[in-house]
Amino acid sequence: MATQGTGRQPKYQRIADALRDAIRAGEYGPGDRLPGENDLMATYEVARMTARQALGVLQNEGIAESRKGAGVFVRAFRPLRRRGIQRLSRDQWGSGRSIWSADIGERTLVVDQVSVTEEAAPEHIAEVLDVEPGEATCVRSRRFVLDGKPVLISTSYLPADLVAGSAITQEDTGPGGTYARLDELGYKPVHFREEIRTRMPSQAEASRLSLSMGTPVILICRTAFADEGRPVEVNEMTLDSASYVLEYDFDA
Repeated sequence: MATQGTGRQPKYQRIADALRDAIRAGEYGPGDRLPGENDLMATYEVARMTARQALGVLQNEGIAESRKGAGVFVRAFRPLRRRGIQRLSRDQWGSGRSIWSADIGERTLVVDQVSVTEEAAPEHIAEVLDVEPGEATCVRSRRFVLDGKPVLISTSYLPADLVAGSAITQEDTGPGGTYARLDELGYKPVHFREEIRTRMPSQAEASRLSLSMGTPVILICRTAFADEGRPVEVNEMTLDSASYVLEYDFDA
């Protein structure tokens, strides 16, 4: 294998580049099976490990996915463009639309796992919500599935005394979702803060999001603030990085 600084790419990277170019040129379409390890070994006269690494590059990039016992296929899923500013505008949830509708267009989104519980606030959540550690919070956990593919798991924390008796404590929060209900309670969000980072997934996250091996996750922690800077919700989200493009469009 070529070493760094020689000006030459490793063989597996050159094979991955050739396969990627073929996909972009339309030689392999969504759902098509890519050449297997044996095919790549014969075509490029490389060892099995090199062929495996080349296919692994495309899987890690989210371009291809492995199907047990069948091979590696071009991924059919179209990345979801998450419009980070438009989706949180009051015009969106205030008119009864889901904030997701800014992202998905005509595609089909399903929330297939929902739980709503009352739990003691973890220390890091209590700090952001400005409540005492252990104070009761309403915890809303959900998994979002787009076009049959799990793309995000989300856990929201809200002060239990603030949302008691409202639809926020139910699985279905109604038109406009949590933020519209907070508005009705007199705590409409007027400001949001999102913190973003990435890491490799835990085993549980990889399972719930059906991640290909080597796929990292994007972590977004969003805090919603009402008037006078009062934090009213903390939402911790875990996204399949291969399923998303994060878009932020704003004026200078």
